[in-house]
Amino acid sequence: MSAANNAEKVRCASDREMSERLLKDRTVIRVNEKIARAENDGPLGIRRRLLATSVRLSERMAPSVHRHATECGDMLGLGIPLEVYVYSSPQYNAACFKPEDGRLFIMFSSSLLEAFDDSELRFVMGHELGHHVYRHHEVPIGYILKGGRPDPRLALELFTWSRYAEISADRAGAYCAQDIVGVSRALFKLASGLSGSSITFSMEDFLAQVDQMQIEDAEPGQGAPKEDWFSTHPFSPLRVKALKLFDESELMSGAASVEDLEVGVQGVLSLMEPSYLEGRTDTAEAMRRLLFAGSLLVANADGHISDAEIALFEQFFGQNTFDADKLNLEALNAELAPRISAVRENASTPQAMQVVRDLCVIARAEDHTSDAERAVLDTIADGLEVPRAFICQAMDSDVEPD
Repeated sequence: MSAANNAEKVRCASDREMSERLLKDRTVIRVNEKIARAENDGPLGIRRRLLATSVRLSERMAPSVHRHATECGDMLGLGIPLEVYVYSSPQYNAACFKPEDGRLFIMFSSSLLEAFDDSELRFVMGHELGHHVYRHHEVPIGYILKGGRPDPRLALELFTWSRYAEISADRAGAYCAQDIVGVSRALFKLASGLSGSSITFSMEDFLAQVDQMQIEDAEPGQGAPKEDWFSTHPFSPLRVKALKLFDESELMSGAASVEDLEVGVQGVLSLMEPSYLEGRTDTAEAMRRLLFAGSLLVANADGHISDAEIALFEQFFGQNTFDADKLNLEALNAELAPRISAVRENASTPQAMQVVRDLCVIARAEDHTSDAERAVLDTIADGLEVPRAFICQAMDSDVEPD
């Protein structure tokens, strides 16, 4: 079997299925066409910027880094020349940039290259190359979510897909590293910022955070900022849990079937992706009722509900569900506090945050959020005990895969 086939074999099934569906979405197609037109108007100049802001590592300067890059590229069927860059930063970070003039670029922070051992570096390198091999950058999530008035259901699907895309990239990295302990250490270092010189890493203790999250009814892990909970990247202990399932599957050294692996991964990530728009539980109903009232009150905060806001509302609740003649905003405002209380009493913190995030989508319907709209969002967030900082992150988060 070819290296490219091996890479596709280890790809997360949910990522593959959602990517295929998203690439056929009209909004995704339209945004990609717009990006292509901009690229045709002139070169992106990625290599020029990298040469100006970072140091290109030649094979003579960094032979081991190039050896890992070559071996990872061969294992994943990269099939394109690779240039390696480093930039000065105390933060552990890496990125793979869109190809230009037939070359692919991968960049590491100086602190990461100095603190990560061979297997840890191979994981990070394979992860970044995995994003390229799996064509994740062809789903322009950043352009869509930051470009104004995204379809709410498309926005939710993009957030979900992004997490599964990270799982695929993690698997590519683990496949390159062939060392689950080293992979776990790499994720621990990325999550903690520690180099490992002052602590003794325990994969079992790190994974215990996932079990604690389940015990606490899907509350965020101890020490994890709540405002980071609904990011596009899975919380690191969840990623280790998903990678441990991968390592125990027939795709690596274990006996578990691929089907069991994918079901297990979906169960792990379900801690981050509560669904309520079609759910029939009391919790889902409470969440929908708050979203219904909150979205209309946010939209009307400046005294007028625009056509764009109506369109977004109906994308959540169905066509022709907005009826101006039957709309009683005073009654909804009076009902807001009880509906907030119902969610606080019945839903977990991540579920409450899901409602706040969806309300932020409504607030962005006209490419900006007024002070009056923000005040309504703050009231709801305070009532749900969701940090106000989460509203800012939901409005303007870094959503590109890395």
